[in-house]
Amino acid sequence: MRELPEASIDVVVTSPPYNIGAGYRTYRDDLPRERYLEWMDEVGGAVGRVLAGQGSFFLNVGSRPKDPWIAMDVAQRMRRHFKLQNVIHWIKSIAIPREDMGRYPHIRGDLSVGHYKPVGGGRFLHDAQEFVFHLTKSGSVPLERLAVGVPYQDKTNVGRWKSARVDRRCRGNTWFVPYETIQDRERERPHPATFPVGLPRMCLKLHGVQRIRRVLDPFTGLGSTALACAELGLDFLGFEVDAGYAREARERLAARSRAAVQASLPFGE
Repeated sequence: MRELPEASIDVVVTSPPYNIGAGYRTYRDDLPRERYLEWMDEVGGAVGRVLAGQGSFFLNVGSRPKDPWIAMDVAQRMRRHFKLQNVIHWIKSIAIPREDMGRYPHIRGDLSVGHYKPVGGGRFLHDAQEFVFHLTKSGSVPLERLAVGVPYQDKTNVGRWKSARVDRRCRGNTWFVPYETIQDRERERPHPATFPVGLPRMCLKLHGVQRIRRVLDPFTGLGSTALACAELGLDFLGFEVDAGYAREARERLAARSRAAVQASLPFGE
C-alpha cells in the first residue's frame, strides 16, 4: 500500500483477521492482543493515507462469544485516523415470531432464516451479527441511502411525509445478508472467515457507485469485494498474502466473467 498515491482510493471494503484463532493457512490469527491492535492501528494509518477526502472505509470486524471486545477495541484504534460516521450491524440470522410482524395476511407463520452456527455450553447466546464500521475522514460524506433502500410495508406512508415521495425508504443500519448454503466447507468455502458478496455490494451502492473511481480491499481473501466490483463495473485493487486464496479469488472472478459472457450469447450458441 505504500506504493499507492495519496487519496487515490474512493472506497475501501475489507474484513481483516479478527484475532480469534481462525484457521488461516499462512497467517497466525492469535497474536497478543496489544500487538494485534497495534497492527490494526497501522492498517488504519495506511488506509487513511490512500483514502480520498470524500471516501468511505467499510471495516467489517467480528468477535467471538468468549471475547466480545475485539471489534470494539479495533474501532477505538480507528479513532486516531477516522470519524465513525455509521455503525452497520451485519445480521447473519434472524428469528421473528408471527405475532410481532403486524397485520400482513401473506405471512402465515414464524420466521427463522439465515446462517446458524451452534454455540456450545450454556453461557453465551448464538453470535448472529458482526459490525461494519463506516469510517470517513470528515464524518459528513454524502450517501446514496435509497440505493440500498427497501419498499414501505405500509404503502400509506408514501406521500404522508415530504421525504416519502417514492415507495422506498432507508434500510437503516441493520442489514440481513445471509451466507449461501454450502454442503462441503473445504470445497465450497475454503477460507475460514470470508463474507458474502452481498455485503460489499451493499457498501459500494450505499457510498454511491457513480462517485467511485477505484475500490481497495487490503485483505482480499477469496475476492468477495472484487466480485462485487465486477458486478457493478468498478475498478478494483486488492492485496492477499496467501497465494492459495489469491488463486481462488482469480478463479472466482474468471468464472463470473465466463458466466457473464455465456449469458450474453444468443440462445443456442
